[in-house]
Amino acid sequence: MNYSQVIPARFLARPNRFVAQVEVDGSLETVHVKNTGRCRELLVPGCTVYLTPGDNPKRKTPYDLIAVDKGGLLVNMDAQAPNQVFAEWAKAGHFVPDLTLLRPETTWSHSRFDFYWETGARRGFVEVKGCTLEEHGHCRFPDAPTTRGVRHLQELTACLTQGYEAAVCFVIQMEGMQDFTPNDATHPEFGAALRQAHQAGVQVLAHGCHVTPDTLTMGEPVPVLL
Repeated sequence: MNYSQVIPARFLARPNRFVAQVEVDGSLETVHVKNTGRCRELLVPGCTVYLTPGDNPKRKTPYDLIAVDKGGLLVNMDAQAPNQVFAEWAKAGHFVPDLTLLRPETTWSHSRFDFYWETGARRGFVEVKGCTLEEHGHCRFPDAPTTRGVRHLQELTACLTQGYEAAVCFVIQMEGMQDFTPNDATHPEFGAALRQAHQAGVQVLAHGCHVTPDTLTMGEPVPVLL
């Protein structure tokens, strides 16, 4: 995926989870943060962030904050980006060969999954999770407790009993990671649910991304350690 008119800025503060204060060419701007996660290890005062113009001219915040330089590691922070790059990657034949259908936002039972897919007699659901938490080259998810994430894993497991295939794909919004593991220290219930889902037959994928200030592209698989 591509962004237009990306410009660098200096991060100053994050008054709440929706907005940040940045300095652009010596001027103070309030911008929209396209990620409601904590991201405390990313948004450090003085760091370089990247902005793109918002798509709503009536909005009070003229820019969206989409990426951050974490000590030389460029991290995409756009929470909407993982679904888009997964769709591009899947449609190119890298997920399931010869897809005949890839439909976003599909409801099954009590959950709305990110994608439903079909090819021949096969059909399945995929839940996509964006990952921005990194520690010394190791990627973790989640960065905050996610009851919704646990429910999605349980529903994916239930899909298997109805003849569907099921997968969860962790899109790591940076490159060069050594491995991916669930963040048991932050949310042990999610880690337990992920292991149970994997044991039941849910496919667990993790992929890094090639990141530039104005692009995000699905990259190579990253080892999943459960």
